[in-house]
Amino acid sequence: MTEACIVGWAHTPFGKLDDPDVESLIGRVAAAAIEDAGIAPEEIDASFIGLFNNGFSKQDFPASLVLQHLPALRFKPATRFENACATGSAAVFGARDFLAAGRGRFALVIGAEKMTATPGPEVGDILLSASYRREEGDIPAGFAGVFGRIAERYFQRHGDQSDALAAIAAKNHRNGVSNPYAQMRRDLGFDFCRTPSEKNPYVAPPLKRTDCSLVSDGAAALVLTDADTARAMGKAVRFRAAVQANDFLPLSRRDATRFEGAAQAWSRALAEAEVPLTALSFVESHDCFTIAELMEYEAMGLTPPGQGARAVLEGWTAKDGRMPVNPSGGLKAKGHPIGATGVSMHVIAAMQLTGQAGEMQLPRADLAGVFNMGGAAVANYVSILERLA
Repeated sequence: MTEACIVGWAHTPFGKLDDPDVESLIGRVAAAAIEDAGIAPEEIDASFIGLFNNGFSKQDFPASLVLQHLPALRFKPATRFENACATGSAAVFGARDFLAAGRGRFALVIGAEKMTATPGPEVGDILLSASYRREEGDIPAGFAGVFGRIAERYFQRHGDQSDALAAIAAKNHRNGVSNPYAQMRRDLGFDFCRTPSEKNPYVAPPLKRTDCSLVSDGAAALVLTDADTARAMGKAVRFRAAVQANDFLPLSRRDATRFEGAAQAWSRALAEAEVPLTALSFVESHDCFTIAELMEYEAMGLTPPGQGARAVLEGWTAKDGRMPVNPSGGLKAKGHPIGATGVSMHVIAAMQLTGQAGEMQLPRADLAGVFNMGGAAVANYVSILERLA
């Protein structure tokens, strides 16, 4: 198989942006990623666009929009990908498959979402579409309610984990201070995250506002090529492994206290990369809600089931811990524009691996894990990345 490498990237800030629509966001990163790779737009052979949409924008069909900003891509393949909150990684994996099939030399990947122009109640209903509406459509508080229910069941089985959830929120907000792209660059502290208050109310008990990722606008982009081409370029990060594992959509078909699809993806990816989890320098993980990050510790094999709290409470997942998780601040601080998230995670990991992460930079960044999921651990994507020697 042709080995895919990341050779260029671009990233907007995440937050409530002035961009009028998703087309503007796509335009902000498309040419910038190509320029960062040091190639001409004409050299791009295909584009892969990740956009969840589902009502955030009346303008759909986003694959066609990139041509407005890069006319050189006219008459070349451009395809839209969607897989709930893992939409960005779906686009990345699509580009990898394109290169592996030998259909081109350079692929452009863009993930984008414009969410903040949509009223809050509509946002909740749109996101609830990533659950099984037939059984979960009436859960109060929308998608937060889905994860609130997961947290309730986890607490019932393993005890009250409120300290661990607050520690995850506080860690990620502390890390987000150093991320220039982050929507919230403020260290909230453990006490604020732990204590219900007027500024931190319950959203879907036991989850409080600080347990929930942010509604965001933003975009990120990557340029991928084959390893032989990448070796002659200024920087390159290769995929040592890339695995997708999907699980049942209804929670009723699964053990809600375990992310079994995520565990499958992690196990297969580590086997494909031929490395143990302990070899990773850091992980960018999908903390759409703090309970998700807690359960992802267990899915990746950092702790046994039911013991994820140890990883954060004992400092393992801090930036200076033995397995830093979300040194970028994660979705919790960075924000979560749905279609952009998976692409953003790959960009941030590539920046770390090439020593270009600025204030976010870790002292050791040799091997990265990226976990991006759609729905409640339904579509699970794991990438293992390293700098190309």
